[in-house]
Amino acid sequence: MVFAPGEKPGSEPEEAKLQNASKQIVQNAILRAVQQVSQESQQKEERTTTSRSRLQLGMGKLTKKHEKK
Repeated sequence: MVFAPGEKPGSEPEEAKLQNASKQIVQNAILRAVQQVSQESQQKEERTTTSRSRLQLGMGKLTKKHEKK
C-alpha cells in the first residue's frame, strides 16, 4: 500500500476524513434547521394562544358591558 506524503500507516486516508467531516457538517446543519423550525413553531403556538386569550378577555368585557344595559 502506498501512502500520500504526511499520511501514516493505520490512519484514515484524506478522502475518508473529508467525507466524515462533510457528513458531520451536514448532520449539524440538519439538526440546527430542525431546532429552528421547532422553536419557530413553539413561538407561533405561543402567539396564537396569547391572541386567543386576549380575544376571550375582550369578549368577556363586551358581554359584561352588554349586561349592564
